[in-house]
Amino acid sequence: MSHGWDSTLVFSIPGPLLASAAIGQLPDNARPHRGNMGSMHRVVIVGAGFGGLSAARALADERVEVTVVDQRNFHTFQPLLYEVSTAGLDPGDVAYPIRAIFGRTPNVTFRYGTVTGVDWDARSVRLEGTDPLPFDWIIVASGAIAKFFGIPGAQQFTHPLYTLADAGHLRDHILRRLEEIDAHPERITDGTLTFVVVGGGPTGVEVAGALAELLDVSVRHDGFDFDRSHARIVLVDGLSRLLTPFKESAATYAADTLKDRTVELQLGRMVKEVTATSVELDDGTRIPTRTVVWAGGVTVSGTIASELGALSDHNGRLVVRADLALPDHHQAYAIGDAAAVPWGKDKPGTTCPQLAQVAIQSGKHAAQQIVNRVEGRPTLPFQYHDKGMMATIGRRAAIAEFPKGRVIRGTLGWLAWLGLHILYLIGFRNKIIVLVNWSWRYLSWTSGPRIIVGEDMNAHPDPDDGSGIDHPGNDADAAVSPS
Repeated sequence: MSHGWDSTLVFSIPGPLLASAAIGQLPDNARPHRGNMGSMHRVVIVGAGFGGLSAARALADERVEVTVVDQRNFHTFQPLLYEVSTAGLDPGDVAYPIRAIFGRTPNVTFRYGTVTGVDWDARSVRLEGTDPLPFDWIIVASGAIAKFFGIPGAQQFTHPLYTLADAGHLRDHILRRLEEIDAHPERITDGTLTFVVVGGGPTGVEVAGALAELLDVSVRHDGFDFDRSHARIVLVDGLSRLLTPFKESAATYAADTLKDRTVELQLGRMVKEVTATSVELDDGTRIPTRTVVWAGGVTVSGTIASELGALSDHNGRLVVRADLALPDHHQAYAIGDAAAVPWGKDKPGTTCPQLAQVAIQSGKHAAQQIVNRVEGRPTLPFQYHDKGMMATIGRRAAIAEFPKGRVIRGTLGWLAWLGLHILYLIGFRNKIIVLVNWSWRYLSWTSGPRIIVGEDMNAHPDPDDGSGIDHPGNDADAAVSPS
């Protein structure tokens, strides 16, 4: 996708994913028909994230029968999950039904279900509670999940931010803390109004900046009585600077901007332990807190990709050949976060980072190689095309770094960030709603869905600590899914 931008971890801009538009350009007599596909090659795509949808779109005008499988019936625009978690956008603004994306594409169908494994001999995908799904070709696009590095309490007491459910749970949790401190001002000293963000990549920077804005707006417009200066946002990272994939000047700008917005930086510090009421760092510092956002890294271990019996690297990513096929299963391809995707001839021996643009490009490439093999042509090696990186710190503060090193920042970078996100959101309604919401917030600062959706005020309490706080590690939505 020539328009796309990527930023490390979760920020990226997917290419247009309306497969129906692509198939709609074909003449009627060239279109495959769902009712006459018996002799067509069957392609199963496990996961409907950026990579899976990119692969499905690339196969939309080919004579293959495609089934996309995911345990969620919607695609999530992950770069904006932090906006949902900090009450900037509604969940529906960053999600789009998979069936609506491919509803008018005759050779692409969707199966709602959880993948439990693959039977390589029978060439079928095992699904929970239903019959296996046969395939001639399979594309594994099952993504990644949060990596907690074995840190005590991290999985149980922190909030990852990789699914729509994660974002909604975190939003409810943050807003409950604001309501709690309004009713019990004396709890200001026990960490109720302290928010710790672990991870200094784009996700951590974006969450920290958005939290600062949420606290500002809550005090100014929502009638909360607490002293804003008593609220703390602490960003922790084990490295000595933020945004390590970016130029040092960009990292310095991000750090200075966050400090100006009252975010405390604890750089060069590792998290030693997380409890229900605090975070302990490796230098002995203990930060009282009830809210820890985990943006400290991802892993494939624990996802369906790690259960396939295929070769994998130290982080669980599937080892692939130059054309992205699995070495031991030539009818299978792995893409995106699930695979150790080779960069290509520009950087031989280098593995691509886990970015959405990698997923998009590798998804398209894997689909093209399946078509090549179906039609008797040789496969081609993958080549990643770097499109740059972006990260936003908040209103009128963002960074865009071009592949050749040029950096734009501040208001210009922020406007570019806004424009590209709106451009590549799936669905006309989502584009308009997000544009209106952002425009209105820029003018008034009063809007935003600051509502608590969950009914249970003490969801998932830990019986041992008696705190009655939300413990995201017990959330059923933390289960692995192909997305």
